[in-house]
Amino acid sequence: MIHYVCKYTPVELFKGFGEDCAVLEEMPENFELSDKIAHANLCGFGKSVIQAVLEGKVENLVLVNCCDSMRRVYDIVESTGKCKFLYLLDLPHEDNECEKVKFAQAIGRLKQAYERFSGKTFDKTLFLQAFEERTTEPQPYIGVMGVRVSGVLEQMIQDNIRMRVDNLTCTGGRKLILLPEELSDMEEDVMFLAYAEALLGQLPCFRMNNNTRRNQLYLDPNLKGIIYHTIKFCDYYGFEYASIKKGIKVPLLKIETDFTSQSAGQLLTRIQAFAETIEGSGDGNPDKEISKEAREKMASGVYYVAGIDSGSTSTDVVILDQDGKIKSTMIIPTGGGAMMSAEKSLEQAVEKAGIRKEEIVRIVTTGYGRAYIDNGDDSITEITCHAKGANYLNPNVRTVIDIGGQDIKAISIDENGAVKNFLMNDKCAAGTGRFLEMMARTLGLSLEEMSVKGLDWKENIVISSMCTVFAESEVVSLVAQNKDVADIIHGLNVSVASKVGALAARLGQNNPGEYMMTGGVAKNPGIVHALEEKLGAKLYICEESQLCGALGAAIFAFEKCKGE
Repeated sequence: MIHYVCKYTPVELFKGFGEDCAVLEEMPENFELSDKIAHANLCGFGKSVIQAVLEGKVENLVLVNCCDSMRRVYDIVESTGKCKFLYLLDLPHEDNECEKVKFAQAIGRLKQAYERFSGKTFDKTLFLQAFEERTTEPQPYIGVMGVRVSGVLEQMIQDNIRMRVDNLTCTGGRKLILLPEELSDMEEDVMFLAYAEALLGQLPCFRMNNNTRRNQLYLDPNLKGIIYHTIKFCDYYGFEYASIKKGIKVPLLKIETDFTSQSAGQLLTRIQAFAETIEGSGDGNPDKEISKEAREKMASGVYYVAGIDSGSTSTDVVILDQDGKIKSTMIIPTGGGAMMSAEKSLEQAVEKAGIRKEEIVRIVTTGYGRAYIDNGDDSITEITCHAKGANYLNPNVRTVIDIGGQDIKAISIDENGAVKNFLMNDKCAAGTGRFLEMMARTLGLSLEEMSVKGLDWKENIVISSMCTVFAESEVVSLVAQNKDVADIIHGLNVSVASKVGALAARLGQNNPGEYMMTGGVAKNPGIVHALEEKLGAKLYICEESQLCGALGAAIFAFEKCKGE
């Protein structure tokens, strides 16, 4: 097996030697092995290649010198001696006639190198058979674009979007316009020149000096949405994303990874929320239809629905009656597992409502723990549920800011409570409820005390670091300097507001309407005040702010019942 990392790799050449080829797309859990021999700031994909080699998953590897990272990866892999065959292909960044000739010569040198290594003879017939003509019927699709995605991430996208998904990244968009019959009578030098021309004639990688033809990706009328992937420490596709995001007319989701599987939970939430935005929230799935037993209960005219929001800090429940009015609510700390907390919170909400659990005909779950709750009839992301709940509480809201226990979300919604766009923080805990809990412990205060103490400040202290660990050290240092606790808390509030405000600002200013803050942190007047100053707008805060996700889930359950 020959592994490769770039769509410009002459895969068909190796088919001429009778070899199979595969894209190297390992997404490891961590970089434990590669971190020992690679620089800390090497891109995540480069580290994943080294990790795969060190784990013995790759024996034959062809790299291309498309960027400095790949050149460094080649040097490191070569020094390990772990690969039987390792080659760095010289890839031009132009597609003019001169560069085509040079690339054809580079392909010839690769052929000679593999002949020496393998002792095999190149078979032109096998080479020509490798050119398959692939045609697909035009139909609506979601395009995965940007830098390469791992097999794990691509499968996650495929599993959660019902529409066709096309991988158009730098490895998935490999397509050669070349017919075998045109090559069959050519001498090898001429044949390789035509082959080099076909490889360079593909839709260009963004690293190519002339990449204007990439506009074709975004102009296809069948394109119904874009999932744009970037990798940390890789700027090339970050530049492209920045240049296209304002002009794109279809829904656009940007996801960034370090090419490990550690952020799979957050990625899944974003992908599912994106699917809900495009396709609707669970509509059309026969597995989520209302059961015959539930319909019979609904026929009596008295029934209830429930929404369960399983968060990292609390598990919230809202029960609605048959008229869509709130019957009961419950908030308990999440502990002992999502399933146990959901059952306990639901039982307490049922008892508070004075009804029987059997009278609840539909339960919709949301939150990070939703996948682990067995007694739900449907599951919808907290992004979509917060949008729906916010619209129920205040139809004038157009931007929802949710600061939860482990993440921050900014959600742009329309007049019906449907998600137009959304952004989430990365897997860093800075600015979240956990961040505030840690700062409160560091200052020896409860969250309630900390939430009001910063309102009465005198000195404008700047907390320069938003990293939870570094910010804690900074706070300890300020305490040692005898700085007033109220001033320190105000500095923390402003730093959180800056991070959250920047996230909200990235949604754009073309969504007039009110701001609403949801989640437990909405009860923190110090954060609310600092965020209002940062946004230059008033935040709508209500008693049900922490219940917004569960409320939205319950509304989806109610609407499903009414639609039957």
